[in-house]
Amino acid sequence: MGRRNPPPPVEDPVRVSQLSKPTRLSIFPLPGAILFPGLQLPLHIFEPRYRALVGDALVRDRRIAMIQPQRPVEGAPLYTVGCVGRIGEIEAMDDGRYNLVLEGTARFRLLRELDVTTAFRQVEGEMIEDDEDEVLSHAQRGGFEREAREFAHAQGYSVDWGSVERLDDMSLINGVSQIAPFDPASKQALLEANSLSDRCELLVQLMQFFGRRDGGEEITTLQ
Repeated sequence: MGRRNPPPPVEDPVRVSQLSKPTRLSIFPLPGAILFPGLQLPLHIFEPRYRALVGDALVRDRRIAMIQPQRPVEGAPLYTVGCVGRIGEIEAMDDGRYNLVLEGTARFRLLRELDVTTAFRQVEGEMIEDDEDEVLSHAQRGGFEREAREFAHAQGYSVDWGSVERLDDMSLINGVSQIAPFDPASKQALLEANSLSDRCELLVQLMQFFGRRDGGEEITTLQ
């Protein structure tokens, strides 16, 4: 019998989908606004260019891509990972403004920014294929919940821990990553984490840093 070929290498659990082709995405570059797949982000749209963005999305595929700029200035370079959202609930006001809820569908990796004539920016990106079945070990989950309780106590938050314990791992880790009061660079690092386990580990580190820092100390960020 001939020698059998070696098994293929294990792939990164978070990777660009091999079936995904580069996709044109209309973006809303908002510092500090992070969206994760499976979660929701309420938005109030009032600037004319982003009202045009919403109007365009409604007549196309209802998709808007959230991605942070690297600096809070007009036309700043973008981070390399964002999240595509689909417009769910929406309220159109008489003056042209919108209240809407964006529902996260998939992370994407930025390939390049496009030269466009629209008032809003557009990019070419590739969808990232996340492992939706990944779960934390019992030790990771328990360690995270203990750290979260300490962080909430230090920040003075009131939390329904019974509801927290009933959440699945993905909803818990992504949900806390999205709403936690960290600086934009730290939240971006959470979004870019290669796996749920990596995101959990980083989240614990950030809670330890931000939760135990003395109130008079200068804030050091990941930027």
